[in-house]
Amino acid sequence: MITAIHNLIYSDDAAATRAFFKEVLRWPHVSDSSDGSAPLEGADVDDGAPESWLIFDTGPSELGVHPTVSTHGGREYRSERHHSISLMCDDLAATMAELGERGAEFAGEPVDMGFGIGVNLKVPGADDMLLYQPRHAVAYRAAE
Repeated sequence: MITAIHNLIYSDDAAATRAFFKEVLRWPHVSDSSDGSAPLEGADVDDGAPESWLIFDTGPSELGVHPTVSTHGGREYRSERHHSISLMCDDLAATMAELGERGAEFAGEPVDMGFGIGVNLKVPGADDMLLYQPRHAVAYRAAE
């Protein structure tokens, strides 16, 4: 049985990306060694070497499937086939303020995206991630 989704981010500066998730987003993590030994719960080890990769608890998740071609409001939208990671929050302005105090940077101002209000969050060493306050029903609360 599937127990979770494991997301991957490929970074040009893995240490900076890991530090962002650990220090700015403050996500809980374990340290996993590449030699197959057991993860170190809550370990604070990350020297950038594969022997001490951090694995982050991303909390509740959900998966949406979007078409590569769709029409909304008489306008056609096209996208290349790809995977995307987005972060959701209940209050975008408050979340941006809190993350900004911790050093997070944003690419532009929040915009109405139809499905919610969103802004691109800059991730050091990696591509931006969408941070948004959804207007759509959320599946991660479905089991509550």
